[in-house]
Amino acid sequence: MDAPTPVIEINNLVRRYGRVDAVNGLNLTVRPGRCYGFFGRNGAGKTTTIKCLLNLLQPDSGTVRVFGLDPRRDEVAVKSRLSYVPDAVAFYPWMTIAESLEFLASFRPRWNRDMEADLLRRFQLDPTQKAGQLSKGQKTQVALIGAVCPEPELLVLDEPTSGLDPIVRREFIETVIGAYHATDPEHRTVLVSTHLISEFEGLIDEFTIVERGRVLLTSAADTARERFQKIRATFPTAPGDLELAGALSVRQSGCDVEVLVDGNGASMMDRLRARRPVDLRSQALTLEEIFVAAGTLGRAAA
Repeated sequence: MDAPTPVIEINNLVRRYGRVDAVNGLNLTVRPGRCYGFFGRNGAGKTTTIKCLLNLLQPDSGTVRVFGLDPRRDEVAVKSRLSYVPDAVAFYPWMTIAESLEFLASFRPRWNRDMEADLLRRFQLDPTQKAGQLSKGQKTQVALIGAVCPEPELLVLDEPTSGLDPIVRREFIETVIGAYHATDPEHRTVLVSTHLISEFEGLIDEFTIVERGRVLLTSAADTARERFQKIRATFPTAPGDLELAGALSVRQSGCDVEVLVDGNGASMMDRLRARRPVDLRSQALTLEEIFVAAGTLGRAAA
């Protein structure tokens, strides 16, 4: 059986602003049914990449395909199958929330009215309130409702929880995104660009970390957790300087040692065990810790 067409496929994407390479040879493949994390610091090239996906910016070179289509030639066909929430949203200020959502629904072949009503209730939004009176967080909430109610095949989110308070953020991530994806997991795909990595920990299937427009790391989330480990050892007395070549980092505090490793956890455990610690254990890093570790690797390679 042939592999399904990737929902997103980017090859050697380059996009410059003057002499600055915002995106420099980036490759990215998102398969159907994935919740895909796109991680990077501010200025890493995430938003530029997303705008090239949506034909809001033109690549200088490379290819971009969404559902196997070129978004420049097949813009309507592509955009009719996805929803996009940018990091800054705006509505016509004279429209009410209900009118704003009705306006968005008018462009869609389908719209889940029950979901709309449920999310308005969950977010405690008044449908009669004018958009011009909404806070930044409330505007984001309305945009998120407008994105999921058409039940698109692809949900593209660029810092989707920006401006939301922690309680609403958690509700949106766990309930809204989780429910959207779980309803039809084989055909609904999420691409989320965020710096709040820890809050998406349980949803992300695969991810790419970018730095200065280049890919630092692409991995399945579970594979990355197996690869990057944190080892803690406690010795009966302070062990002195430990020469642990191959460690990403080594921290010592008295009798306690913490070592971060990349793929060589077993051999590092053996080396520490030979020093006869009273306690030795390892654990997988979180995605946020992996993001920090990958940044360390990237700077070392630069």
